[in-house]
This record gives sequence, C-alpha cells and structure tokens, in this order.
Amino acid sequence: METLSHHDTAILFLSMGILLGAARGLGELARRLHQPSVLGEILAGVLLGPTVVGHFFPEWYAEVFPAAGPTRVALEGMTSTAIAFFLLVAGMEVDLSLAFRQGKAAIVVGLVGFLFPFACAFLLGWSFLDKIVGNSSADPMVLALFFATALSITALPVIAKILMDLNLFRTDVGTIIIAGAILNDLIGWNIFAVLIGMVESGGSTLLNPLPTLGLTLAYALALLTLGRWTLNQVLPWLQAHTSWPGGVLGFIFTLALLSAALTEWIGVHALFGAFLFGIAVGDSRHLRQRTRTTIDQFVSFIFAPLFFASIGLRVDFVSNFSPSLVVFTLVIAVFGKVVGCGLAASWCGLSRRESIAVGFGMSALGAMAIIVGLYALQLGAIDESMFVALVVMAVTTSLGSGAMIQRVLKRRKALRFTDFLSSSHFVASLEKVDRLEVIRELVERAVKGTSLDHEKVIETVWRREQLMSTGLENGLALPHARLADLERPILAVGISRSGVDFDSFDGQPARLIFLLLTPREDNGAQVEILADIGRRFQDARLAQQAAESTNYTEFLALMRSHEPAEVNPTPAVAL
Repeated sequence: METLSHHDTAILFLSMGILLGAARGLGELARRLHQPSVLGEILAGVLLGPTVVGHFFPEWYAEVFPAAGPTRVALEGMTSTAIAFFLLVAGMEVDLSLAFRQGKAAIVVGLVGFLFPFACAFLLGWSFLDKIVGNSSADPMVLALFFATALSITALPVIAKILMDLNLFRTDVGTIIIAGAILNDLIGWNIFAVLIGMVESGGSTLLNPLPTLGLTLAYALALLTLGRWTLNQVLPWLQAHTSWPGGVLGFIFTLALLSAALTEWIGVHALFGAFLFGIAVGDSRHLRQRTRTTIDQFVSFIFAPLFFASIGLRVDFVSNFSPSLVVFTLVIAVFGKVVGCGLAASWCGLSRRESIAVGFGMSALGAMAIIVGLYALQLGAIDESMFVALVVMAVTTSLGSGAMIQRVLKRRKALRFTDFLSSSHFVASLEKVDRLEVIRELVERAVKGTSLDHEKVIETVWRREQLMSTGLENGLALPHARLADLERPILAVGISRSGVDFDSFDGQPARLIFLLLTPREDNGAQVEILADIGRRFQDARLAQQAAESTNYTEFLALMRSHEPAEVNPTPAVAL
C-alpha cells in the first residue's frame, strides 16, 4: 500500500503551513493598504515560488516545494479542493431568479457583455497572439479560444464585493451588473467546459466532445431544475432536524464534492460541477444569508488563500513577463467589456454615465480569468508568458473596476443624504412591523403635499423591493424607486423600535429605514445618495445611536456631527 512517509508528511504540512501563513499575512497587509487581500495572497506565492525563493535559495525551495513526488501530488490535491470550494461560493452568488426577474437588461448586458469581448479577443488573438508570444507550441485556434474565454468571463464574486464596498449592490445599476454577470458566467463556464473537452479529446473542432457536451448540458439542466427544486425542499428539513451550522454545511460541501466528481467523470473539469451545485443551492430561498456568510468565510480565509498562493509556485513571473503581451491582453479585456456592456446598458435605457459604470463593473475579471488561465496552462493550451499576462490582467481589472465606477458616477459636488432630510419626512417611531406596511407608512409621509399618487408609488417601491430586498447590515434598509413624475429626490426616514425583517445580509431586523424616491432620469443621484447612506452606517455604533434617536433634531444633530471628511474612500475588494 502506497502512503506518505514520515518525511513526506512533515514536508506536506510544512509547505501548507508556510503557504497559508504567508498568504494570510500578506493578505491582511494588503487590506490595510486598501488593496484586495488576494493581491497579497498571490504575492506570497510569487515570493515563495521560483521567482524569488526558488531563484536565490534553490535547494531550500526544492526541499519544501518539490516539483514531483507524493508531497507535490498531495499539495496539488489540496489546491484542487480549495479551488472547487471557491467555485462553490462563486456559484452561490449566482441568483438565477434575479436574472430572470431583471428581464431584458440582464439578458442584453449578459449576452452582449460576453459575446462582444469574446469576439474581439478571439479575432485579435488568432491574428496576433502567435506573433507576440513567439515560441508558443499551442494550436493557434485553441490558444485564441482560451484567450477569448478568459477575457470574457466576468468574476461575479469580485463584482459583488466591489458593489458592496461601494454600497451599490442593491441599487438599479448594481442589480443590472449582477444580473448581467450571472448570465455572463453561465455562458462562459459552459464554453470553458467545451474547450476542456476539445483539448482532452485531442481535437480542435467541436465534433469530438459532442457526447461530453451533451451529458454536461443534460446534467446542468437537471441540477438547475429538478435538483434546485429538491434542494429547496430538503434545506428546511435539515435546518429543523440537524445541528446548526454543521448539518447544513456538511450537506452542502458533501454534495458539492459529489457534483464535482460527477462532472470530472463526464469529461469536463470538476470545477464546473462545484460551480453548478453552488448555483442550485444558492438559489434556494431557505438558505439564509447567515449560512452563506459562514461558508464564504470558511472558504475565503482558509482554502482560497492556499490556492492563490499556489499560483506563484507554478511559474517564474519575472522570466515569463512579457510587457507587450500584458498590454495587449489588458487593452483588449478592458475595451471589450466597457464598450460591449456599455452599449448594451445604454440600449436598455440607462444614462450614458450609468452605462459606462456598468461597463467598468463588468470588466472586473478577477479569479475567473486566473482559473481559466491556470487550467489552460496545465492542458498545454497556453504557455507560461500568457498565463502571467492573464494573472496581471485579472488583478489590474479587479483593482481598477471599483475606482473607475466611482470616477464615472462622481458629480462635481457629491450628494449627501443629509441634504435631503426633512422633519416632515421623519418618523421617530414606526407603527408597523410588516415590510410592506412600513413602506406604505413612509411613502404616505413622503408624498404628502405633492401631486404623486401614493398607491402607485407604493406599488413601484414594493415591486422594486421584490426584485431584490434592500436590507443591509447594522439594522439598515434602503427601499427605493425611480418615478417619472418627480422633479427632485425625496427622502423619508423611519425608526422601528422592534425592527422589521428586510432579509438583511447579517440576518438582523432593520431599525433604520430610509425610503428614497428619485426622478427616472436622475443622472446618478439615486446611486450617490444610497451609497452615502450605506457608507455612513457601516459604522455599527453610529447605526445603533441613530436607531435610538427619539426625535428629528436629535437624529439630525447626530448625522451632522458624523459628516465624513472623505466622500469616496478607496474600497478594499477581494478578487
């Protein structure tokens, strides 16, 4: 029976401990510098890999991170499990019902946001990549297809984190970006699965992997319909009859691994199975945000750092860095997403500024591009210089996306929600405890003295609330709507002493409810005001103090005393 020797076991745990410790340490340092933690995690691998340690201390590097043997195989197994769990979390971010409810905007932005950059990257890649890369032995068509796929798959977890950090996640612009990214990812990962089948079947046409493609599509359809329905029925039973969170977590991770094993057996990568299962279980209305957060933290702070640090062990980032290839990749990636998604959003009725913001939001390619590049490298479809270019492009687009959204939506004079506070629109103690009734109470207060039909306004706000609930952390809720007959924003504020269930991120009832009504063509006013409210009440202590205000004067004094010195702080995003 083959097994790890005592020496192999010691080296395995030593290498994993060094990787995880360095990744988490540099990840935390990156966050303190207002950068994505994954930047530090990848840097940890680069420092520990052949780029630095392997170059200056080759004997030590070969001993701790061997290039072959049982220790290497075990470490590869751990990193493969890590990235499968990362894709599980990514799939759980995919809200299919949101994509369907968003309708035309999601379909147009999702389809055009994938097809336009894919076409640009494929045509330019097929025409010029062999000249830039030079000594690549990969099939030009396969190289161009993987290149196009890597530049077209939007990193949904990255986008979600950017929008949360900017407090835009549940705004109209944020909803369109998320819904479009959902469809974008579904298309992209299916194409990625087909490409893997093409390479592993030894062909460069779509004829060889047809049986694999058929089984893959059949499994995806079954899991996202019957499987999704079954999971929705099983989860309440698990929550009622098993310990929390162990019962639900064990169930989810078990089935995620089985789904990964099944797609690997079918002939596509195990990652696709984990991603599909994440979509199916994440779409259940019985999976509460608290459980999602537990899974996300478990994966993000343990497994994901191991994977991202291991990237640096695979290639020498100095000797394989090609400036021309990096620039070529980055320009095509940004151009394809910003132009394609921006035109699609504009066609759906968004303003020019918001359309550009959608384009930059969708341009965050993040870990998805790295994953596609990594497996393309392992399959021999791309070389190491192309992989390095994809990693640099992924990190750069993730770093720049949030900053560009802020810049595009920024006004000459930033709007603050305190500019729209009014004693006549303030309710110190809401009488209702039901979400709809609270919205009704605030709408009636907001439209009093105007020509607006309060029933139509209530219907509009409630329809928007059903599309995606507006509950945030720290007892905050931001119901809102755009109205055709409104000239300037109206803000009504209510305080609930008992709390109202707005299905918030942290599962806590909302005590501070801000109802915002804005003109249909508001040139970004809704986004700025909601972002200012969300940013202000990230401070849990301030949110608690505000919820304890007994009158408008006390509430206004508290807000004036906590006016932020900086309106647009740099967000810290995760790749």
